[in-house]
Amino acid sequence: MEEITDLNPEDNSQQDTITRVGGMYKDWFLDYASYVILERAVPAIEDGFKPVQRRIMHSLKELDDGRYNKVANIVGHTMQYHPHGDASIGDAMVQIGQKDLLIDTQGNWGNILTGDSAAASRYIEARLSKFALDVVFSPKITEWQLSYDGRKKEPINLPVKFPLLLTQGAEGIAVGLSTKILPHNFIELIDASIKHLKGKGFTIYPDFPTAGIMDVSNYNDGIRGGKIRVRAKIAQYDKNTLVINEIPFGTNTSSLIDSILKANEKGKIKVKKIEDNTAANVEILVHLPPGLSPDKTIDALYAFTACESSISPLACIIEDNKPLFIGVSEMLRRSTDNTVELLKQELEIQLNELEEQWHFASLERIFIENRIYRDIEEEETWEGVINAIDQGLQPHVKHLKRAITVDDISRLTEIRIKRISKFDIDKAQEKIEALEGEIAQVKHHLEHLIDYAINYFNNLKKKYGEGRERKTEIRIFDDIEASKVVIRNTKLYVNRKEGFIGTSLKKDSYVCDCSDIDDIIVFTAAGKMMVTKVDTKTFIGKDIIHVAVFKKKDKRTIYNLIYKDGTGGSTYIKRFYVSSVTRDKEYDLTNGKTGSVVHYFSANPNGEAEIVTVFLRQVGSVKKLKWDIDFADILIKGRNSKGNIVSKYAVKRIELKEKGVSTLKPRKIWFDETVRRLNVDERGTLLGAFKGEDKLLVITQDGIVKTITPELTTHFEDNMIVLEKWNPKKPISAIYYNGEKELYYVKRFLIEQVDKEESFISDHVDSTLELVTTHWLPKIEIEFTKERGKDRKANQELALGEFIAIKGINALGNQLTKEKVKQVNLLEPFPYEEPEEVEPEDIEVNEEEELNSGSENANTDPTLFD
Repeated sequence: MEEITDLNPEDNSQQDTITRVGGMYKDWFLDYASYVILERAVPAIEDGFKPVQRRIMHSLKELDDGRYNKVANIVGHTMQYHPHGDASIGDAMVQIGQKDLLIDTQGNWGNILTGDSAAASRYIEARLSKFALDVVFSPKITEWQLSYDGRKKEPINLPVKFPLLLTQGAEGIAVGLSTKILPHNFIELIDASIKHLKGKGFTIYPDFPTAGIMDVSNYNDGIRGGKIRVRAKIAQYDKNTLVINEIPFGTNTSSLIDSILKANEKGKIKVKKIEDNTAANVEILVHLPPGLSPDKTIDALYAFTACESSISPLACIIEDNKPLFIGVSEMLRRSTDNTVELLKQELEIQLNELEEQWHFASLERIFIENRIYRDIEEEETWEGVINAIDQGLQPHVKHLKRAITVDDISRLTEIRIKRISKFDIDKAQEKIEALEGEIAQVKHHLEHLIDYAINYFNNLKKKYGEGRERKTEIRIFDDIEASKVVIRNTKLYVNRKEGFIGTSLKKDSYVCDCSDIDDIIVFTAAGKMMVTKVDTKTFIGKDIIHVAVFKKKDKRTIYNLIYKDGTGGSTYIKRFYVSSVTRDKEYDLTNGKTGSVVHYFSANPNGEAEIVTVFLRQVGSVKKLKWDIDFADILIKGRNSKGNIVSKYAVKRIELKEKGVSTLKPRKIWFDETVRRLNVDERGTLLGAFKGEDKLLVITQDGIVKTITPELTTHFEDNMIVLEKWNPKKPISAIYYNGEKELYYVKRFLIEQVDKEESFISDHVDSTLELVTTHWLPKIEIEFTKERGKDRKANQELALGEFIAIKGINALGNQLTKEKVKQVNLLEPFPYEEPEEVEPEDIEVNEEEELNSGSENANTDPTLFD
């Protein structure tokens, strides 16, 4: 910007009116940025409030008379202190009210679960909560400043004696700066404050009013660079329905449903319809088309919708009028230390007030008991009255803690005759002694300030902690690979002769269903291989012999290959897997010589090894023109291996003689309790070695039993109490309380219907499962309830195998006892020798592939070439 200069130097009158603006704008932006940071967006560490929030709380205190006030009235009152519009004040007040801590609300204040907004400020009411009155205000230790127009006084910071900033959280965007402090649990913050006061370490994690589940592995104490993952809590309602009961922080039911519908429109997931039954609690029913895996859909919801999201905290606060980046642990320490200092100031003020009360009560007793008031009867001047009283008090004031002032004597002259006439020396002494007791107590608190602060926090927890338990479950999440759970919403085609693949080649050969995020693996007759992303039309190379969806890290799909090494070269055989490649790079599976060609190829999802017959051309003196080769005799190696020689002579053709069986051993499966998922990475508890037909046994606390095919995508309910490899011959023993008959029953049964969910206790509302075991010969101990006036009956041991025979799952069972049972304990079972199983050998497996063999895992027909 150029400065305004004098256009006509000779015109002195014009020159006198010119104002130079150069430099005036230099600091404007910095001033504005500083104002937004300090006065609008970022909270102060001292009380956890932004200025607008602090002014709202101050206005509520000024208006407080125990009754509700219209929010519109509170907003108008706050405008005396806040130099902005009523809308910003009203919105800030609604946000405070929805956190259900500082403001006691009445009327429609909106719903954080559904995203519904609050009613207009003229229709809703508010008042300070009892908690706010207890911890936020203390006028005697509050520092004050003039309001923006100088007419009123407002607090610089409120004396908040609680880590309020961490309880409520804060979010704000300023100029070149932002803050995002996540809300934490009320009770856990109190416990952490107490640990800090005791000199112990602590760790605090966020807790959200929307509940849900959360992975805090990378929380990083809320400092910039950290991240948490939040998920909705999704369960299987029935075979074709999922239910969402808790939603992740930062979403509401409307935005969550919108994200599911958008994912459905894009073909990422398949949803039949969605019902939103949310009222006081969240309930979203997601209806699935028949035949769709609920477990896989749950993972897809996490992968493609707002059912899972990441939140990046950024802990920034204002201290001494400057922004400061610190972690939430340090915030809690500073807040706790500040609370201790505030408590100390309150105690010091209280001590001073008590000592003043004791001082005047002592003076009053001396004044009346010694009838010093009679000394002023003949005094005619005020000075004379003061001197007379002072002289009368002197012989009796040696025990006082401070000197007598003129103000003290003036107060004595204000005592009424009626009070003097009814003065009771004993009551006066009791009052003084009571004050001395209170003074001693306050001094004790000051001498043991940390213990006093700990007791203060414990009282807050006792008084206000009920109903504020943790809502968000902390759990380590498993990583969901999108390509494993995406719905195959596109059809893949191939033109084998011309060498094209794609989703738009509808006139050519159909290959399989795929998704738009899949990778495709392609093999050609020249021994070339390429992995490329799904597209409408992609050229690979002429004479394509195999096309399939590529599974990354797949060591279970085995490719069997016989090829000729160049023109006139020898023929080789090899078996290999393809676990990782560079996309769109062409790989040569032969030795790279010109004229190499594939004689035989097959892709085997479960490592099948077929038997083929080799036919040689009649050349020279070659006698053996035909023989069989079993691929099971060939070792599985990497794709770069050359392979074994089949023949040095020209091969006429190769024919499939016998389809193969899998050469892969049963795989070992583990259950990781932390993420509640199956895995083959040796994490958690080993469940056993599984073949294709093997099942898992699952029993829940509500008396449900089922057998399932072990798949890595399976979700397990929180109330699961038994998870093991299912042995069809092994009985299940259960003891349950029959709500209808009000007695305990015992039953032993075998599962007869595979893959079906069944209940093995009665369906009465009061029926509960007491104990379940899968031991061959279990033994229990029954503890009986002591009846009034009788000795407790001795405990009874019982061998369930002898007590009841194995019956059907729907049988009622035998009555355990007619006596009142206190509890049933499971004892060490009787010894039983199980039939020995051959221990399978360890093998390399694809940890991300589903464990069951579905339609996609069928043995691929071999490709034969003359």
